[in-house]
Amino acid sequence: MAQTTIAKELTIGQLAQRSGVATSALRFYEEQGLIASRRTSGNQRRYHRDMLRRVAFIRVSQNVGMPLSAIRDALGKLPEGRTPNRDDWAIVSESWRVDLDRRIHRLRQLRDDLTGCIGCGCLSLESCLLANPDDICARRGSGPRRLLENDIDGTVDGARGDGRASDSCQVPENEPSCR
Repeated sequence: MAQTTIAKELTIGQLAQRSGVATSALRFYEEQGLIASRRTSGNQRRYHRDMLRRVAFIRVSQNVGMPLSAIRDALGKLPEGRTPNRDDWAIVSESWRVDLDRRIHRLRQLRDDLTGCIGCGCLSLESCLLANPDDICARRGSGPRRLLENDIDGTVDGARGDGRASDSCQVPENEPSCR
């Protein structure tokens, strides 16, 4: 029975095929310092096999919505640029949980407010003129205030203990709501 040897290094084409990532994306990841290669005497890239795991880490991180800057920071915390392992992923994913929860909350708010007012940014002048004639939310700053406000107590943006979103644009009882 013939024994198959596993190459310690991969060409960019082999890494692309094995990881399912385009060669252009691999070059971009390398430019961004997310993966590394060595160059042959003919200036061809050669990637150590552990780059497969780094590329998988990058792709999974991107799929959950993490920006490349956060991925770069996470990979930069690994000693000597080593490849992340299961324990590393557990630590990183836990540290990203709060950010992901915040994003999920914002997306739910956006979805729920999409057909009406989008949080006084304002996409529906006719509706907002009726629902928010004095532009109360403008006092809180520019942009879609109800979607951007953070609670002071550190809870997820506008989340209340009952799981419903609070109206971030708090107005006095005698003034109209910005909804």
